[in-house]
Amino acid sequence: MRVPVRQLADFADFLQAKNFKQMKKIFGLLCIVAILWSCSKEKNNFTISGVVTNAEGQWIYLDELKVDLPVRLDSMKINKRGEFKFEGSTNYPRFYLLKMSPSNFITLLADSAEHIKVSAGLPDFSLNYTVEGGEGAKKVQELSMMLNHTLSVVDSLRTIALIHLKDPDYKEQLKKWNQEYEMAVQKQVDFSTKFVRQNPFSMATIMACYQKFDDNHYVIQDLQSLKIAASALKTVYPNSEHVNALYNNTMTLIRREQNQKLQAFIEEYGLNSPDIVLPNMNGEEVALSSFRGKVVLVHFWSALDRNSRFQNDVLKANFKKYRSKGFDIYQVSIDTDKEIWKKAIADDGLTWTNVGDMKGSNSALINYNVQLIPSNYLLDKEGNVLAKNLAGPKLDEVLSRIFD
Repeated sequence: MRVPVRQLADFADFLQAKNFKQMKKIFGLLCIVAILWSCSKEKNNFTISGVVTNAEGQWIYLDELKVDLPVRLDSMKINKRGEFKFEGSTNYPRFYLLKMSPSNFITLLADSAEHIKVSAGLPDFSLNYTVEGGEGAKKVQELSMMLNHTLSVVDSLRTIALIHLKDPDYKEQLKKWNQEYEMAVQKQVDFSTKFVRQNPFSMATIMACYQKFDDNHYVIQDLQSLKIAASALKTVYPNSEHVNALYNNTMTLIRREQNQKLQAFIEEYGLNSPDIVLPNMNGEEVALSSFRGKVVLVHFWSALDRNSRFQNDVLKANFKKYRSKGFDIYQVSIDTDKEIWKKAIADDGLTWTNVGDMKGSNSALINYNVQLIPSNYLLDKEGNVLAKNLAGPKLDEVLSRIFD
């Protein structure tokens, strides 16, 4: 059957009209996508602009301040009116350095969609400037100015002391200068500590945490303030390398403090290993000190931890090999579900003493400064620590030296 030419033409017109409508819809969707993408991009953009007097024709640089080293982002010549402008993009606050030279720079904190304006002049570019348009940048300036003032006071007092070194009343004067020095330092410490506690969710707090009086002395040495800042910022900016560095450094300091407390406990009570008293599967309390006279492995584990379960096989082999020679295991569970704990003991065939309060056994963890699971301490017959975190063949190697 043949289709008339007219009908074919009408059908072609129909298809053309239909395609045109579809193309209009597609074009409309593309426009919407383009607008949304443009808005999203603009939302993450920021600008850093301003005026630097006495700097016409000189180069100004913008670096991002990384944890290790600054990274150059852009540079430009300052125009005849002393103006400059940089643009960037970020999805959370980052630190930047506005540089005239390696030693003459301003630290800024810029967030997405902020338009920061800086007014400064040469030669005192980094010491005398104003900033507008960025809350984080203003807080950073506040910190910088306060520390610069404190360091200026401290340096002046040192200079005065040197100038009057040979004065007859030097010793009396020195007492006064030392008092002024200590007051200036304490004022700075109080200011920075208060800043951290009042601004725990501001990235400017990171700068406060890392400010120094000199290469060897941080302004803030209060661990509690660092813990507040690190924990708060970690929840808000988990992807920031500066936040992660602060968090990891703070955790290291906390572990160091815990080690010091453990050592102080040992020195005070004359023990090399604090006692542990926890219930076994039957609810009977068993004390670690009751194992005196044996070489004991105090082993911290969890029934839900794969590495702990793997370690159980190693423990079983060593327990079988050295038990008759005076070796025993005191295994501390950090679990909170008694049925899961009991099932793991049965499934793994653990026949030594297993204890746990089913609340995490936190007191034992703190007293032994346990940071990872599994962990262990090997104690001699008097309860002195012989070794720590023996895993795999290392445990057999140490036990063989003791018993063979």
